[in-house]
Amino acid sequence: MATFVEVSRKFFEEYGKNTSKRLKAIDAYLAYIFFTGVFQFAYCLLVGTFPFNSFLSGFISTIASFVLGVCLRVQVNEQNKSDFYHLKDERAFADFIFAHVILHLVVVNFIG
Repeated sequence: MATFVEVSRKFFEEYGKNTSKRLKAIDAYLAYIFFTGVFQFAYCLLVGTFPFNSFLSGFISTIASFVLGVCLRVQVNEQNKSDFYHLKDERAFADFIFAHVILHLVVVNFIG
């Protein structure tokens, strides 16, 4: 157990020291979206899925938002600049926002 605590402490030290504020903000967004999906699924298990379209659209929205956030994080990460040298950070963020707009238009349409 002490090894897990030491590894966790070392991970958070390195994360805090070597990760930019931009990536930390994206990671906070990803954590929020992840826990929103977990909460929705737990609510579904405990209460039920009476308006099933609402549950399904909300849960798919959280999964798709998480995937879009991961894609944004990969594209703006400085360690991946050799793979995305032709893509500016502003363009990656604009693509992220555009994909979210389309996603949520589809989700609202699916709800009914």
